Amino acid sequence: MFFSSGAPVPNPEVPERAARLLQAAQTSGLKAEKPDDYGREWIGKVHTPRYLHYFENIFTRWSRIDGASPEVIPGIQPGRRDGGYPASAVGQAGWHHSDTASPITRDTWGSALWSAHSATHAAVQVVAGDSAAYALCRPPGHHASAEVAGGFCYFNNTAIAAEVLRSAHSRVAILDVDVHHGNGTQSIFYRRSDLLTVSIHADPVRFYPFFWGYPEECGDGEGLGFNCNLPLQRGTADDDYANTLSAAIERIRTFDPGALVVALGLDAYLGDPLRGLAVTTGGFGRIGEQVGTLRLPTVIVQEGGYLSDALGDNLAAFLAGFREKHAV
Repeated sequence: MFFSSGAPVPNPEVPERAARLLQAAQTSGLKAEKPDDYGREWIGKVHTPRYLHYFENIFTRWSRIDGASPEVIPGIQPGRRDGGYPASAVGQAGWHHSDTASPITRDTWGSALWSAHSATHAAVQVVAGDSAAYALCRPPGHHASAEVAGGFCYFNNTAIAAEVLRSAHSRVAILDVDVHHGNGTQSIFYRRSDLLTVSIHADPVRFYPFFWGYPEECGDGEGLGFNCNLPLQRGTADDDYANTLSAAIERIRTFDPGALVVALGLDAYLGDPLRGLAVTTGGFGRIGEQVGTLRLPTVIVQEGGYLSDALGDNLAAFLAGFREKHAV
């Protein structure tokens, strides 16, 4: 459950998503592999110790509050995070969540931990020599910053995979094709020049996350010029999307990275419940083909994409297009 326009609504980030995506991946010829337990080594390169301590313990602390909700959902949040850090569970929940769409239950910590391990494992395999690997991550991650959860995201799986690849390559590119801007990923790498972040998403002027994802956000300090946002009008379909993706691909080629992370959101689909863009199943095949032409060692990290009859077909189409061009 989370709040949308002030009303409680069912959370679309449900286990059935992973089940359908797993079936589609296996039907596409991918072999399922359980990730190793990487502890906090790679997660700790992206998220702060304070956030990890909060996330691991908050459900137990919250449960001790008389009359508290069954899930950790913030009721008060700071306008800015430059004030004092509170000691109370209620205050810390406000500090560490950007919205009400990242509730924490008894099982959230473990689920997010193994989602991060999945991204780590895929990246470790690519570092070890695999040309590409797909990480079926649930919950997703690209809205999570160093110490703030939001938008169904707790650990930033895309950023974690990028850090693993960065251990073997001097430059790594991230291409985010989720319908929502990856504001957490942008925040994590905004002042770095060794990580290029390119995001194609529905224009945030009227779409989540609203406050980030605009073209003028280009990085800061050493990172100036290494963050690229390409927002699209609501309802953008296959051809215009492909044209924008071509520009993104050229920006990545200019950067000349040693490896690539694709933050694969399938929620740009025209029939996705969150409705922002109008990419078809065939359009996802074209996206896969375009990304495949880069022919870089690639980690594909599952981000959004919610329940529709075509969810699995959209993943299969992307994978088929990617493999066709990537293997040439």
